[in-house]
Amino acid sequence: MTETGEETRSRSAPEDAADIYAEDGSIRSDFLAMVGAAIADRDLLFLRQHVARLHESELGDLIEAIQPDQRIAMVRLLGDDFDLTALTEVDEGIRLQIVEHLPNAQIAAAIGDLDSDDAVYILEDLDHEDREEILAQLPFTERVRLRRALDYPESSAGRRMQTEFVAVPPFWTVGQTIDYMRDEEDLPESFTQIFVIDPTFKLLGTVDLDRILRTKRQVKIETIMRETTHSIPAEMDQEEAAQLFEQYDLLSAAVVDENERLVGILTIDDVVDVIQEEAEEDLMRLGGVGDEELSDSVVETSRSRVPWLAVNLFTAFVSASVISLFEATIEQVVALAILMPIVAGMGGNAGSQTMTVTVRALATRNLDIHNAWRVARREAGVGLINGVLFGCLVGVIAAFWFHDASIGGLITTAMLINMFAAAMAGITIPVLLHRTGADPAVSSAVFVTAITDTTGFFSFLGLATWWFMSN
Repeated sequence: MTETGEETRSRSAPEDAADIYAEDGSIRSDFLAMVGAAIADRDLLFLRQHVARLHESELGDLIEAIQPDQRIAMVRLLGDDFDLTALTEVDEGIRLQIVEHLPNAQIAAAIGDLDSDDAVYILEDLDHEDREEILAQLPFTERVRLRRALDYPESSAGRRMQTEFVAVPPFWTVGQTIDYMRDEEDLPESFTQIFVIDPTFKLLGTVDLDRILRTKRQVKIETIMRETTHSIPAEMDQEEAAQLFEQYDLLSAAVVDENERLVGILTIDDVVDVIQEEAEEDLMRLGGVGDEELSDSVVETSRSRVPWLAVNLFTAFVSASVISLFEATIEQVVALAILMPIVAGMGGNAGSQTMTVTVRALATRNLDIHNAWRVARREAGVGLINGVLFGCLVGVIAAFWFHDASIGGLITTAMLINMFAAAMAGITIPVLLHRTGADPAVSSAVFVTAITDTTGFFSFLGLATWWFMSN
């Protein structure tokens, strides 16, 4: 389809990539409209000039912003000009939707130009049959490297590692190493460290590039290398590897197999992605929504939320059964029914605060057996102080509201008890779940809520029953 000069001018995109974003960080609506029109008109020139040139992260944002049918059409129009690395920046559902519509031959050709860690990220979500067909079309050496990475457990350092690195023997001189880096074509695009290995590929140490540049050519590598003290086992969980990067301020780290042989490297850009993913995962699990993504369908989203909603329903019946024990008291004093949600709600919020801090501390390994008792004492103190503060505040309001000082005293005492119980539940439940091997981020919230509701209702209504019966 041919456009007039005026139509072409009206579809001129911004020159700077940053200009595709609005002030709030979203893709500009006018740019989205231009891309949509270009896709509808099959305007390959516009797409090559203003879409294919985008950085992989910007292209990923664009893919997520446009309509599902536009995504497939745009990728097909761009063909070999589409940067497959952008698929590492989108939700898993969107990534699968796109690769399912791409010929395996095109994916294989594109993967050949990717870093090994990005290639693994795309291959690991494919069906076994498609993955094997794509791998079969790759050169032997690259195929072996990718298979080895894919054999490591999901979410391990071996899955995240990059298999392109520079390794030299210890007896080489600095001059030989520099000449090797100048002459060898098959090297990573960027690197900051050179790894030193023996003939069996066992890791001996590392040398930073700046040390290479400041050393005379005749000096041997073994004299300037430093022993590697923070190598990462390939089987190590990616979150544990990220914690090592954080603890020792690493930019890159060697990944070794069970025999201490160098098999790859982890770089800070991969670790940043891991930290973000793990933080998002913990946040989602605290809300009981698992691995849900924005691109999931209605059915998939509903299915992921059902299990913990069912558990919540069960615990809600437990709380309701506690209330039913004091039915006669509630019938006599209607104010109790009005004030009950305040006691339970404040306890629930207090428990959630403590639970969130505890779960995060467990995830970052800042909470362990050595400081658990100290943290528990602190949370107990916080629960008591907040219980007294808000209990007295609500008690005064309730006393004036219902013209009954006894109501105010009852709710003050009940809130003190419940907020203390909430603080204790918020720390003990995640710790106990963690000790038993369960994920506290997934299951803590429902149990903490159940305890705060039950304790709140029982303490408030139980105290009220005792008070009105004795008077």
